Amino acid sequence: VQLQASGGGLVQAGGSLRLLCAASGGTFGAGTVSWFRQAPGKERDFVAAITWIGGRTYYADSLKGRFAISRDNAKNSVYLQMNNLKPEDTAVYYCAARRHGRVGPLSNGNSYDYWGQGTQVTVSS
Repeated sequence: VQLQASGGGLVQAGGSLRLLCAASGGTFGAGTVSWFRQAPGKERDFVAAITWIGGRTYYADSLKGRFAISRDNAKNSVYLQMNNLKPEDTAVYYCAARRHGRVGPLSNGNSYDYWGQGTQVTVSS
């Protein structure tokens, strides 16, 4: 399975962006798809996750209320709607998927089987 992340760009503070993670060469199956982000000089952080079956969502506490993850089963795609963006949201955003049955915290990037290439989000003040 190959993941393709897109939708990043330059936006002013307070603006919105919608990221897309599209799968090709396979499907997300019954696993979980997540978004992570990595700012320059910082570690990769968990952003949000959604289960492919059931659509349960999980968020980093600090992002609840501003970010929303969703999926489109028919298009084999996952979205990350980001609202009221702040300069501190500037980072490369990655989507990742892990197969059903993987255990451990969703925030553990090492538990994921597939990664997209990342899309840059820059928020200007």
